[in-house]
Amino acid sequence: MDSEITSTKEHLNLIEVPAHLEKSQRIDLFLSQHLIELSRSRIQSLIDEGYVTINDILCDNKKNLIKAGDRIQLITPASVALDIVAQEIPLEVLYEDEHLIVINKPAGLVVHPAAGHSDGTLVNALLAHCQELSGINGTQRPGIVHRLDKDTSGAMVVAKNDRAHQDLQAQIQAKTARREYLGIVRGVPKSESGIVDAAIARHKSDRKKMAVVEDGRKAITHWQIKERLGNYTLVKFDLETGRTHQIRVHSAYMGWAIAGDPIYGYPNKETSQYLAGQALHAWKLTFTHPVSGDIITNIAPLPIGFEKLLTFLRRRK
Repeated sequence: MDSEITSTKEHLNLIEVPAHLEKSQRIDLFLSQHLIELSRSRIQSLIDEGYVTINDILCDNKKNLIKAGDRIQLITPASVALDIVAQEIPLEVLYEDEHLIVINKPAGLVVHPAAGHSDGTLVNALLAHCQELSGINGTQRPGIVHRLDKDTSGAMVVAKNDRAHQDLQAQIQAKTARREYLGIVRGVPKSESGIVDAAIARHKSDRKKMAVVEDGRKAITHWQIKERLGNYTLVKFDLETGRTHQIRVHSAYMGWAIAGDPIYGYPNKETSQYLAGQALHAWKLTFTHPVSGDIITNIAPLPIGFEKLLTFLRRRK
């Protein structure tokens, strides 16, 4: 099962909203009418990814209104020609049948091919392991129901057919699928548990980052302390929503960033000797089987580096 991603060059689109525009209009609708080669959903994705500005200010919401005289810049990023081939990469399988597979993704493994990561990804490994994968997400992301960041480890479910894919995505959207994470944060929360209800959107000036913003997309994270470790804390997180970098952003927002997080916290010798990235692990994944109706619970064992960091912090406290 090979596929190819067409090679393109990065292109900058400069558009000035005409003076005869009679009333304000949503930016995604306006751009879809003026850039007919791009679908509205593609434009919305580019907005979410930080490739659109209005009057040199980053646009982070597809519902933003534009008016006559506004200057819009839209970048269509370059992609590289990729042949997505099956690669024999070891997978830790937590559960598998003819409809789906649950794996314990290691930290450092990219989920799907993209610019800079043409192979050696989870998708490459899945193509070698599975005879079929759902085609709902296209040839670049076959079977992928939800994602984990490159340096976040843990349980991921992948669909082998479209029926399973649609059902699992619906469970995630309806919040009936439960995703529980374990993270080591650098700091000491005062309470034993709590809820972070803070909207998240693309950072205003750095499109590689997300941030808590008033007009962002709703994001809710439940947290509970599992163990206090001196100036670090082991915390369990439950996701009610699934925004990009949600736990990492919410933790930093609360004043205790995930240990070793290179974007929202900062790596240090205490963590980098055990982990290459953030100390965050998708520990437990529970969902209803899309065919049998059985409740499937998968627990992903902690990575060795995560365990070693815990041992170090326990001895030191």
